[in-house]
Amino acid sequence: MSDKSLIVINPNSSESVTDGIDKAVTPLRQYGIPIRCLTLKEGPTGIESQLQADLTIAPMLRLAAQQSDAAGYVIACFGDPGLHALRDQTALPVLGIQESAVMTALTLGQRFGVIAILPQSIPRHLRSFGAMGVLDRLAGDRALGLGVADLSDPQQSRDTMIQTGLSLRDRDGADVLIMGCAGMAHYRTELELETGLPVVEPTQAAVAMALGHIVLNLRHKGSDHA
Repeated sequence: MSDKSLIVINPNSSESVTDGIDKAVTPLRQYGIPIRCLTLKEGPTGIESQLQADLTIAPMLRLAAQQSDAAGYVIACFGDPGLHALRDQTALPVLGIQESAVMTALTLGQRFGVIAILPQSIPRHLRSFGAMGVLDRLAGDRALGLGVADLSDPQQSRDTMIQTGLSLRDRDGADVLIMGCAGMAHYRTELELETGLPVVEPTQAAVAMALGHIVLNLRHKGSDHA
């Protein structure tokens, strides 16, 4: 067992979201690197806009700097707030769940569809996809119309998520789906069964990638920080 941990930071203040993240990454604990999931207490209860995302960056960087046992970091918010800032702060592996989910989806299908939480989340997704150069592989980005807090209610969320997944498949031509929020993990298996498509849960994708980086000692080029 390693004496260093992969630190997964939930930039919102919802402990229930952090608990869901912790549960989602449980299968990845078998590889021997401890995974610690932290809640940013200064964050909003849910990150649903660019403004809310950007306001979490400074406190998130402070929280990351306090983790003396860190072997690497995952920023567990779709939109990857502070991703490049944290990469400036440390040479350790830093993965964002949005970037990691897209890279994973590209290995599973030709055109990916994203299930967003709210319509106002989509513009920041598209800006990121444009920066990544993957807009030509994007089939569609459709919103559930539910906030982060609403995702914990299975009766309210399940049918909407399945219908959105089917629309991405049948109307937009997606052959792989990405869950566009860290709070959706417990619906992944059911969504795969109902749509018949591979479904990427973004925190799982980022943690899997981060563990590989840690084992292979992959670090950010040019960073001279510890």
